Amino acid sequence: MVAKVKEEGKKIAARKKTEKSSKHKTHQNSYKVERVKTGIFGLDKLTQGGFVKGSSVLVSGETGTGKTIFCLQYLWEGLKNDESGVYITLEESAEEIKKDALVFGWDFEKYEKEGKFKIIEKNVFEDTNLEFFEIDELKAKRVVIDSVSLLSLFIEDKSSMRNKMRELIKSLKERGVTVLLTSEIVGEGFSRLGVEEFLADGIIVLKFTPIGTEAGRSLFIRKMRRTNHFEDMHPIEIGKKGLRILSV
Repeated sequence: MVAKVKEEGKKIAARKKTEKSSKHKTHQNSYKVERVKTGIFGLDKLTQGGFVKGSSVLVSGETGTGKTIFCLQYLWEGLKNDESGVYITLEESAEEIKKDALVFGWDFEKYEKEGKFKIIEKNVFEDTNLEFFEIDELKAKRVVIDSVSLLSLFIEDKSSMRNKMRELIKSLKERGVTVLLTSEIVGEGFSRLGVEEFLADGIIVLKFTPIGTEAGRSLFIRKMRRTNHFEDMHPIEIGKKGLRILSV
C-alpha cells in the first residue's frame, strides 16, 4: 500500500513538473522580440528578421571593408520605412558621405529637407563628448556613430573608455534608438581599444581578404543577443545597390 502511494505520488509530481515546464515554454514562446530590418540584402535571414529593436550593434572591420556602406544602407532602409535617422561622423565630412551614398542611388539630402535625416559632424579634437539633442529633435529611430575608434585615440585609459562607451550606449538606449557603432579592428580583438565589443549587444565583422589578383569580402556575426543567429563566414559583395550577402 505504501509503495502504491509513493508510486502515485511520483506520478503526480512528474505530471506537475511537465505542466510547469509546458507553461514555462508557452510563456517563453509568447515573448516576441521586436526587430528592425537591417537593409543589408540577406542579413535579416541570418538574424531572425533583423536587429533587436533598441539594441547596439558594433560593425567592425579593417579599412576598406565596407563599414560606412553598411551603415548608410541601414539608415536608408529606415528612411524608406518612415524611420528617421542620424549619422554622427567623427572623421569624414557630411558632404563626402552624401556623395558616397549617391553612388548607390541613396539621396539622403531629400530626407534632410523633409526633416527626417541629419548628418552631424563632430570634431573630437575639440570635444570628445557627444550630445544628442538632434536625435531628440528628429525623434530618430536609427543612429550611426562612425567611428568610435577615433574616441579611443583621445581616451587611452581602458577603464575611462569603457565607462564612456557604457554611458554613450545607455543614453541612446534610453531614447529607444537602434544604434550602429563602427570600429576598426586592431590586433586580435574586434575594436581598437578592446572594450566596445563587450558593451555592444551585437557584433558584425566585415573582412577583406586578397586572393591572388582577386579580392574576397566576407561577413560573420560574432554575437547577437536574443537572436539565434548563423555563425558561419558568409561571402559578400558590394554592388550597385549596396552590400549583399551571397550565401543566402
